[in-house]
Amino acid sequence: MDSYAVGFSRPDRWTPGRPAENRSPWHAVEAHRPAGELDGEVELAACGAIVQVWGSQRWERVGARDSACPECRRITTRQLSRAS
Repeated sequence: MDSYAVGFSRPDRWTPGRPAENRSPWHAVEAHRPAGELDGEVELAACGAIVQVWGSQRWERVGARDSACPECRRITTRQLSRAS
């Protein structure tokens, strides 16, 4: 996979009555078409989380932040290094 879109998880939407504890809400989503076409879609992230795609964000930037999912970072780093 050489292209990833950015997904945002909102556990407060999926776990009613429980406080949202979301330290890493940003996730990588395999982009099989342009990220703009995925914007707003609910997709499965590389780590398995269900997220909503934010097509205006780039995983290359978001994935470097502390708020990015560590598992998505690990998976995308491994897969992108294999593609090189």
